[in-house]
Amino acid sequence: MDAIFWRKLVIYENPSFGYRLLRLILSIFSIFYYIAIALRNLFYDISIFKKTKVNAAVISVGNITTGGTGKTPLVAWMCNYFAGKNIKTAVLTRGYRLKSSDLADEPVILAKNCPNTEIIIDPDRTEGAKKAIIEFNAKLLIMDDGFQHRKLARDVDIVAVDATKPFGLGKLLPAGFLREPLGSLKRADAVVITRINQTQPEKIDKIKETIFKIKPNMVFATAVHKPICAKLIKDRQLSIDELKGKKLYAFCGIGNPDAFFQTLSELALNIVGKRVYNDHHRFLQSDIVEICSDSRGKKAELIITTQKDWIKTALLNIENFGIPVAYLAVELEIIDGQREIVVLVEDAIKKYV
Repeated sequence: MDAIFWRKLVIYENPSFGYRLLRLILSIFSIFYYIAIALRNLFYDISIFKKTKVNAAVISVGNITTGGTGKTPLVAWMCNYFAGKNIKTAVLTRGYRLKSSDLADEPVILAKNCPNTEIIIDPDRTEGAKKAIIEFNAKLLIMDDGFQHRKLARDVDIVAVDATKPFGLGKLLPAGFLREPLGSLKRADAVVITRINQTQPEKIDKIKETIFKIKPNMVFATAVHKPICAKLIKDRQLSIDELKGKKLYAFCGIGNPDAFFQTLSELALNIVGKRVYNDHHRFLQSDIVEICSDSRGKKAELIITTQKDWIKTALLNIENFGIPVAYLAVELEIIDGQREIVVLVEDAIKKYV
């Protein structure tokens, strides 16, 4: 099933009979998914499945819903913070759906945004951890998207929760967006609620209340994704004010496209057209031709996308189509709870130095 159609199917508020029937089928599949997840977690909890402990602090940054929670910017923030404290830091990432001919978007983003951090790409997080320790003497290992990957023992589990879509409609995949039941948050040590500027304060309080019922002593932090500028090839930049003076065509292929377009709207940019692709879409030259043709037809002066999508399209000679392409550079800014998160990580590091 196409991911865009699936997303519309599960979130549509007034479904037709056909949609309701498809939802019923998805709900049946989600029962089997729940059983598989529950058994897997049970086997780890009672040590039938063994965890591997390594000689470095392991911090998992993950989520409980599918894509788009702001996990990668949170990983980047942690890397830059602790590397700035002269702590040898490495990121463990599996490289999502990585093939030899593909460009791994998230590892490239982390490498670009975290110049003082080693990026270790290995589907086996345990082997990646050993490599980081042996080859780079890393004392802090940040496991990107690690909440569900329990084979490597971790000292701290941090979960990113998107304030705009916090609990995946309350349903497990494929009937909703939950990767695990909400009760799994008991394993987490801290929750960072992201994009708090894109929803109401009352909703943030409701999110915290729901999580407190699962784990009363949960550590919380809140954060926003702060747009900085637009970046083009050769590190050319456009300020937000310069963007406001242009007709823009926007596209993305991320887990939460609504958040990207909402950010553009909040910046009061003139978006003359847009296009959405599946999360982790592998862009082809035909996609670029389609984007550029549509943007020219709408008289756009600039194409704007996310950093992840810009990286994946930059090698397709997109600049040769006559319209410059930029990505919206965004930084994670923690509004409150930063000290509590830092203390959790520092206490973990002390065990190994």
